[in-house]
Order: sequence, then structure tokens, then C-alpha cells
Amino acid sequence: MSDSEPRRPRDVTRDDVARLAGVSSAVVSYVVNDGPRPVADATRARVQAAIDKLGYRPNAAARSLIKGRS
Repeated sequence: MSDSEPRRPRDVTRDDVARLAGVSSAVVSYVVNDGPRPVADATRARVQAAIDKLGYRPNAAARSLIKGRS
């Protein structure tokens, strides 16, 4: 890539959401995937607000691999 080409913005990661919400990336995963551990309502709201603010979208290809679907 040359200096004159625009750079593609980096995708928002689970770690980015966790950093903004002040939680671990595991807690973000629990909120996004609705488990396996319960998350306090206030924490869930903080994580959801960070997801909304950053525009986080889970990677569909990664989710398919984890769930065994392609």
C-alpha cells in the first residue's frame, strides 16, 4: 500500500468494547452470546452501550467456525 492510498479502518474488536466498558473481553463475549455465565444488568448495559457507540459487530466467519457451521 502506498502512502497516497487511504487506509482501511481497523475493525472494532471485542477487546475495544471491553476497554471502553471497563470489563474483560470474556464479559463482552457473555453479553454478545447470552452466556454461559450471567452478567449483572448494569454491566450488561455498559457493554451494550460500548457496542452501540463503537458499532461492534461479531465476525460472522469466526462465529460459524466456533459453532461448526460454514
